[in-house]
Parts: sequence; structure tokens; C-alpha cells
Amino acid sequence: MKSKNVRKAVFAGSWYPARASDCEREIKQFLSEGEGLKASGRELMGGIVPHAGWFFSGSIACNVISSLQSEKAPDVIVVFGMHLAPDSSFFLMPEGAWETPFGDISVETRLAGELAEQFQFSLETPARFSQDNTVELQLPFIKYFFKDSKIVAVGVPPSSRSLKIGKAVVEISKRLGLKIKVIGSTDLTHYGHNYGFVSRGTGAQAVEWVKTENDRRLIDIMLAMEPEKVIREALASHNACCAGAAAAAIASGIELGSDRAERIAYATSYDKSPGDSFVGYVGIVF
Repeated sequence: MKSKNVRKAVFAGSWYPARASDCEREIKQFLSEGEGLKASGRELMGGIVPHAGWFFSGSIACNVISSLQSEKAPDVIVVFGMHLAPDSSFFLMPEGAWETPFGDISVETRLAGELAEQFQFSLETPARFSQDNTVELQLPFIKYFFKDSKIVAVGVPPSSRSLKIGKAVVEISKRLGLKIKVIGSTDLTHYGHNYGFVSRGTGAQAVEWVKTENDRRLIDIMLAMEPEKVIREALASHNACCAGAAAAAIASGIELGSDRAERIAYATSYDKSPGDSFVGYVGIVF
């Protein structure tokens, strides 16, 4: 019987496969697709991943998370995510575990507990939580590549308040003697009538504008590792759905000693399903 202290995967079987064998088959395909996407040979502290269904952006997320592997596996993977407004609360599940097709991932309760003491969170439990794809879509990749690592998932809004959490995660983990890697989960421009954003009309010209202008501005700021500008740009230009998550991860990366970011992949949902409504995706490591 499954423990009541495990948060059930709600997107398995729809946004990504529910069975471990099917997940592994897709992961191997994603790694094959990403053979030319690898970052330069240095130990990476974290990355930015998209969170659409695996059909659309799984390859990018998989290759970013795979790139974070190092000789000494991290004790904890910290994932920043959630679709939140600037004035939203922070969210945290401070204990329990997350279900994945490869097995459960336990929460690092010491790190989560100290975060909960320092900041005011809306606390979730394995039985009571917001259904949100931004974290769950990454979990099979995390379990596959970091079998024994624990997790702390933090919902952060697009606000400068979130940068304090990004820095605190590193400060606390160092004090506890925990080696961590950080992930920020965000998609880019949501363009078209489905999203109420049609400032450049429709068709090829709109796709080109999203790729070369709107998404590009935010990507360049993330590559420059300027977390406060990430939030300002996203709020002004509607080119990220979870800018707080990306910014918090970058703030953590800087605290961990990262001083350089690299883009390893970019795509849009239009590439696989052309239409007037589409979404941008980027994979960044630092």
C-alpha cells in the first residue's frame, strides 16, 4: 500500500508517460536528440527548464537536467516553479515525498524546515496541494539522473521577494553541509488568441517576432544572470510565465559561484504543432 505521505503525480499518463519503461524510452530518445546540445565541460550549478508536456519540451528539460550531473551527486535538487502573480504567497511542501514513475523522491526536511522558519509560506502537504505542472514535469528526469538525491520544491512569484529565497536556499544548504543543484521552471512567450496575446498579428511574422525579439530579450537577460531584470522584463513583455522561478534559480546560482550561463536549446510548440497559438521554450545552464 502506498504511503499517505507521498504526493501523487497528477500529470503522469497525460503530459508524460505513467510507466517507468516508457519514461526511460523517451529519456533515451531525448538524450540522443541532445547529443550536440551539451554545455562546455565545467561543473554546473543549475539551469532553466521548460515545463510543457514532454512531447513539446521534454527534450530540452531532459538535456538541461542531465547536464547537471557531476562526479559527486548533489544531496538535494531545489526546484523553483509555479504559476503565480507578483503578489502571491510563496509555496512549499516541507515534508513527505513526491511520486514519480521511477520511485518516490523524498523532501529534504532540514532545508525545507529552515526555509519555512525564515519565510512565510503557504504550506502544502502530500494530500493538500495545488495541481501545478511546473515542478512535476521535471521529477522523472530528476529521479532518473539523481537516483538518491532529495528535493525541495518552492513556488515563487515574479517578485524581487523571490530572490531572497533563492539566496537563502544556498546559505542554509551550506550551513547544513548539503550539496545542492538548482532548477528554475518556466516557459517563455505564450502567444496567440488562446493566451490573449496577439500584438503582432498571426502567421509567420508573429512566430518570427516571438523567436527573434520577445523571447530573445528575456533569454539574453537570463544569460547575463541578472535576476531582477528577468522579473522586470517578463512582467513588461509577457515573455515568461514563471519569471520568479527563473530569477530565483539564477540568484541561487550566483550564490553557488556561477558566473556564466549558456543556452543549450531553444524551441517553440509551433515547431511540432504549427498554429496561431504557441509557446516558447529555452534550456539554460549555469
